[in-house]
Amino acid sequence: MNASADFSPDATAVDFARQQQMVAALRGFMPAAQVLFATEDTRPYECDGLSAYRQVPMVVVLPDSEEQVSRILAACYQMNVPVVPRGAGTGLSGGALPMGDGVLLSLAKFNKIVAIDHAARTARVQPGVRNLAISEAVAHLGLYYAPDPSSQIACSIGGNVAENSGGVHCLKYGLTVHNVLKVRGYTIQGELVEIGSEALDSPGYDLLALVIGSEGMLAVTTEVTVKLVPKPEKQQVILASFDNVEKAGNAVAAVIAAGIIPAGLEMMDKPATAAVEQFVHAGYDLDAEAILLCESDGTPEEVAEEIARMEAVLSKSGATRFSVSSSEAERLRAWSGRKAAFPAVGRISPDYYCMDGTIPRKSLGEILVFIAQMEKKYGLRCPNVFHAGDGNLHPLILFNANDPDELHRTEQFAAEVLEKCVALGGTITGEHGVGIEKINQMCVQFGAGELAAFRAVKMAFDERGLLNPAKNIPSLHRCAEFGGMHVHGGQLPHPDLPRF
Repeated sequence: MNASADFSPDATAVDFARQQQMVAALRGFMPAAQVLFATEDTRPYECDGLSAYRQVPMVVVLPDSEEQVSRILAACYQMNVPVVPRGAGTGLSGGALPMGDGVLLSLAKFNKIVAIDHAARTARVQPGVRNLAISEAVAHLGLYYAPDPSSQIACSIGGNVAENSGGVHCLKYGLTVHNVLKVRGYTIQGELVEIGSEALDSPGYDLLALVIGSEGMLAVTTEVTVKLVPKPEKQQVILASFDNVEKAGNAVAAVIAAGIIPAGLEMMDKPATAAVEQFVHAGYDLDAEAILLCESDGTPEEVAEEIARMEAVLSKSGATRFSVSSSEAERLRAWSGRKAAFPAVGRISPDYYCMDGTIPRKSLGEILVFIAQMEKKYGLRCPNVFHAGDGNLHPLILFNANDPDELHRTEQFAAEVLEKCVALGGTITGEHGVGIEKINQMCVQFGAGELAAFRAVKMAFDERGLLNPAKNIPSLHRCAEFGGMHVHGGQLPHPDLPRF
């Protein structure tokens, strides 16, 4: 094939001859329309939800069958070309950032629900299926898929598997890893792997838990078998107001300490509720320094008892105001604000940096005080929303991307918060993954031995390091450059990448 006339000579970081060879190999078994290489066609894939870091891929390929996925991977392996899998592109850690000399493999065409088993309460779905679409497809059966990230109207199940996504109801119903039975996919050599089982357990090592959350570094997912759960008979949510953020944080710990596991337990501070109320009019108390959303579900009797117990704990913890939803419409209205927190802050700032870290519940108050100190230190606003029940925080640092200094200060702010999470006994991610965003902080949380073990697992699946390279696991050299333990303030993960 002579396609040289079609190639873009100014493609970023692309070896022209290598690009031509890769496209020729891929178009040998795929329709030309499914292999993109011109810059105007590949630029829409230059970043995921972390738009601060961008890189135009050498080639974008859009397979529509498992056979094509297998052959794409085998071709890339043979030519020693890196591959980055991509779902809906809603990830927030740069996990789907392309390589300038690699192939971006989009699973967007894998968007079918393959089978639903009502009796077994399972569904087999392709990775491009939207999270919410699963629940919509089984609603008539009285079932739903429990993990519900805020981006569930757009994010794909394949991306959820890659990042081990959570959601507002993950406290009671678990993360993606607790709601997936089986993953089917292909290795970098193009070989089929099926990990997990539709039974309650499978023999051998628990490779399913290893693959879920592996950020596309071990295999490319082509099918997922998920658990479905029955819709509860009744659901009610308490909106509790507090005049102090530390009191609200301590109230979360008190609820769990009382032996109560709510269906959802979320926290928002005053700046977050103010932004949300302007956007969706959820009925939040704008005088409160923080609010908690505490949901109970089950039989009417169970819900009534749990709501009463939670009210007693919250009152003792210093809540200044209560309201309990009296209808499904009121409950959904209360949750609409929390679900819309990210787009709401997008209306009050040119840009925002959505972070993700996890701490012990008892430290919620302390981390909020620390974040307030960082706001003053870096001169940036930071509304906060939390999956408070499991200590997963999402500070939203507001900045202007047109000001390079503001972006730099934002990165420094984020690095300090993540390192504080580690210092408090937590971790640098709860559900967004490491990607490129937190790769420096991996050097803070883990030692050389642990990083070597992570690297050994990667090499067992992908000895050449071609699947989603330069993500998640830092090299020891990189950690030495970063400074290792107890160094506050990270730098741009990839200094050579274009920004905004």
